[in-house]
Parts: sequence; structure tokens; C-alpha cells
Amino acid sequence: MTRQAFLARLREGLRGLPAQSVTDIVADYEAHFNDGEAAGRTEAEVAAALGDPDRLAREIRAESTMARWREERSPGAAAAAVFAVLGLGAIDILILLPILMGVGAALIGFAVAIIILFFVGAFVFAAGPFMDPPGGPGVAILGGIGFMAGSASAGAILTIISIGLMNALVWYGRLHYRLLKPALEA
Repeated sequence: MTRQAFLARLREGLRGLPAQSVTDIVADYEAHFNDGEAAGRTEAEVAAALGDPDRLAREIRAESTMARWREERSPGAAAAAVFAVLGLGAIDILILLPILMGVGAALIGFAVAIIILFFVGAFVFAAGPFMDPPGGPGVAILGGIGFMAGSASAGAILTIISIGLMNALVWYGRLHYRLLKPALEA
């Protein structure tokens, strides 16, 4: 593959990123070609050492969205990071997508259960004393507070687990980038 073909495919794959970022990235790979030629290697040898420009562009885009996730910690950034990592390859999608769907469904199920438990606690707290509970109104009030506190604690634990899983997904994306890094240094 020639330098121009490699850089054109890389630029096309990076479409959608900020223009300055694309220019900087393409300039870095242009420098790889210049260094390779100075070392006596052909354009085809340098392009082969750098790898597939389409995959390279997907990995750079994934790294960009993961950086956005680390900065923003928003649901949109998390979704973008998930889809960027999933976009790294068809094999990855076939392996990760069923796992992520199962984990995501379980997290959503736990979140719904926690929210329901919180509202049950609020109902017991508010209405329990007027329903003649066994043990008196104090038991109903304390029971309602207990349900709400337990669900708030479970929600905090679920949030920590969700952040940990997102960080594991970011690590997985970085692993893809690290696999390519030796080819970039060659």
C-alpha cells in the first residue's frame, strides 16, 4: 500500500473527529512514513508495519470516546465508549455483545428493583403508622426508613459496580490499542 492510500483511508476512518485531531494524527503517521523512508524502508513496508488503516482508525476513535467517558462520566459518553469498543471488530461484537447485553439487563433489573424497594420504604414510612402495624407506628416508621436506607445503599453499590464495569470495558479497549502500539513504534 502506498503512503497516500494509507493516509487517505486513515483520514476517511477518522471522519467525525475534530479536524485538528485528524490533522495531528495524520501528521504523526506521515512522520512514520518519513522515518521509514529515511531508514531505507519502502512505503509498502512501512504501511505493513503500521497495520490496517481502517482498524487503526477504529482504535483511535475508540480511544477518543473512552477519553470522553473518563472526562464526562455521562450516560451519552458511556454509550459512545461502549459502541466504540464494540466497533473494533466483528469477532469482538460476537463475543462481547451477548455478555454486555446480559450484564446490562441485569444492571437495569437491579436498578428497577432498588427503585421499587425505595418507594415501598417510602410507602411504609408514610402510611404504615396509620394502618395499625404490629409493634406500633414506631416500627412502621423505622421499617420504612430502613427500606429507604437499604435501597439507597444498594443503589450506591450498583453505581460503583457500573463504574467498575465501564472501566473494565475501557481497559479492554486500551488492550486493543496496546496490541497495535508495537507496530507503530517499528
